[in-house]
Amino acid sequence: MLAHRARTGLLAVGMLVAVLWAVFFVNLLTGHVLTGHLAIEPRRVRGLDGILFAPLLHGGLPHLISNSLPLLVLGFLTFLDGLRRFVVALGTSWLVSGLGVWILGGGLTIGASGVVFGLFTYLIARGFYNRNVLQILLAGVVFLAYGSILWGVLPVFGSNISWQAHLFGAIGGVTAALILKRRPAPSGTDRLLR
Repeated sequence: MLAHRARTGLLAVGMLVAVLWAVFFVNLLTGHVLTGHLAIEPRRVRGLDGILFAPLLHGGLPHLISNSLPLLVLGFLTFLDGLRRFVVALGTSWLVSGLGVWILGGGLTIGASGVVFGLFTYLIARGFYNRNVLQILLAGVVFLAYGSILWGVLPVFGSNISWQAHLFGAIGGVTAALILKRRPAPSGTDRLLR
């Protein structure tokens, strides 16, 4: 069961990253026309569609590479919990990050880093919400490997890095962990009180 889920997860997350790369090359070949139409443009109606499409776009190879590997690793680890949990964690991180940027962002924003931050904080928070020792241990390993990215939620003035995408993506990941919190099975007494 776990081996099958691992293979499926690797394939699904690999396909997501392949889509990012394909969109990057299409955007490059069209003179970045997709960026002009599908980036998040804060507080403008025409920028709303960027909430859905901006994570698919990247400004250059270094930007794309820096998001690809963590997305593969963190997405795979999230998928091990199951497809439904993966979709909720990914979708919540994606949407909360995009909405936060649209409301508080400073300029055109693209990239999947908000999603990366969301998956990171999901993996950190879920073990504590679920009180699951194995998930907490995995959170420790994930934190040791990627914990330094948390500096990215702080504003860096004069930089073109969207700390808002990082911050709201992280909030989205914690929100997803709360939404997906495993409820304890009701005991006999609890069933009588319902």
